[in-house]
Amino acid sequence: MDTFNELLPRIERLLDRLEDVPAAPIDWKKTHAARWIAPGYGLNSARSLRPISHPHRIEARHLLAIDDQKQKIDANTRQFVEGRPANNVLLTGARGTGKSSLVKAMLAKYVSKSLRLIELDKAGLAHLPELFDLLPDGPQRFILFCDDLSFTADEPGYPALKAALDGSLSTPSDNVLIYATSNRRHLMPEYMAENLDTRHIGGEVHPGEATEEKVSLSERFGLWVSFYPMDQDDYLSIAAHWAKELGAKDHQSESFARAALQWSLSRGARSGRVAQQFARDWTGQGK
Repeated sequence: MDTFNELLPRIERLLDRLEDVPAAPIDWKKTHAARWIAPGYGLNSARSLRPISHPHRIEARHLLAIDDQKQKIDANTRQFVEGRPANNVLLTGARGTGKSSLVKAMLAKYVSKSLRLIELDKAGLAHLPELFDLLPDGPQRFILFCDDLSFTADEPGYPALKAALDGSLSTPSDNVLIYATSNRRHLMPEYMAENLDTRHIGGEVHPGEATEEKVSLSERFGLWVSFYPMDQDDYLSIAAHWAKELGAKDHQSESFARAALQWSLSRGARSGRVAQQFARDWTGQGK
């Protein structure tokens, strides 16, 4: 035990030195996706931009029952990669309906037009200005991707994102956009008590300060795209599509549909994600 206690300070110093070693510059001609690493919110946390060797890609044709959402995201992304004005995007709604998959599909579609995707979490949001400084002004177009985003009011990533979207001197260049997904429209929890602060003045409804503060972040995204729970027919169509893609022979029978519905009941949801998971199970069993 004494030997371990003696070695512990040396190990900690060695780890500190390793954290201080800067990452090699990324060759964006060869790297299509990267991750912004920020272990914590402290000033001494090591932060770096690391390439993703095998980014998860999905083709837009596999995303069914969200045609309107695909059209909006595709149009905005196409404007962006062509150097025309485009908006930061907030994708919100039911879980498993294709929000993050749609963003990844944009990388697959436009990577040949120099689109690049950078994944970051809430810890990384607190250091957005540092990330902006690392991105080149070359031909590449960067989407900063924040998946499954939500905040509490005291998290440092909240004001950092708010300032980056609109209101800070340190803003991203024209070749950077932010795409975020969330199950919450305003990215923060909403409480019944906040409704008590609502005032009625001259027949108009004026939300309280807490509500206004929450809305102020989401409204800084220029494009809102909503996703909704799917009905039974869409769910079965998606399950059959994935079963066919995975090589299942029996994907149009009554037994397939019955098993798919039982699977969704056991998961408590009908969504594209659940449909794909069922198709994998069905196909994997050789059905």
